[in-house]
Amino acid sequence: MHFDILTLFPAMFRGPFEESILKRAQESGRLSIALHNIRDYAADKHHITDDAPYGGGGGMVMKPEPIFAAVESVLAGEEDVPVILLSPQGRLFTQAVAVELSHHPRLLLICGRYEGVDERVRRYLATDEISIGDYVLTGGELAAMVIVDAVTRLLPGVLGDPGAPYQDSHAAGLLEGPHYTRPAVFRDHAVPDILLSGNHAAVARWRREQALLRTWERRPDLLAQADLTPQDRAFLAQLLVKNARSD
Repeated sequence: MHFDILTLFPAMFRGPFEESILKRAQESGRLSIALHNIRDYAADKHHITDDAPYGGGGGMVMKPEPIFAAVESVLAGEEDVPVILLSPQGRLFTQAVAVELSHHPRLLLICGRYEGVDERVRRYLATDEISIGDYVLTGGELAAMVIVDAVTRLLPGVLGDPGAPYQDSHAAGLLEGPHYTRPAVFRDHAVPDILLSGNHAAVARWRREQALLRTWERRPDLLAQADLTPQDRAFLAQLLVKNARSD
């Protein structure tokens, strides 16, 4: 898979893209990333990429010309490549959106800055808008890093365990349950006996129930969208009964 990222600050990406899973994915050829400095596509001698907004107001707005020129040069007429503007006004980035994006061989991400980009970029150039959450960031660079990381984990062969991406929190619509490792007892706190039992079916069921319990306690809104089995629903019903008795 290939990512093109348009940004005013390409140096911001060096650390995150040169470590851990993203580094290995690039070394293995499963992932490639090209950073494009929007300033390189500004036609004036000072490489100006922003200007004051029409109608007044504070802050600056990114100009349309360099962004259009950058996208058209980078894609060179290639069609069917999603051009994604990273914007607080975009659709919320979720695990389902990450899965959707992972099916494309190539994605182009535009990192906004300042007060935002000229509306003509949004209306006539971008094919999608994505926000990673309801909060304010200085620019789209951090959002681009989040999207690249989340999507890359879903690519075949990137993680050592092929099933790992589907066991993470949110991957199946639930939060993950607790994890334990050695030692079996730490400061008088022991690992649950079930995890030491060697009964794989019982362990699997315990993990599922712990995921259900944690989701019910912390993010009950997720249960409405989760793919639940009859056994899951029975377990949740028991939780509701216990909760009612304790009130």
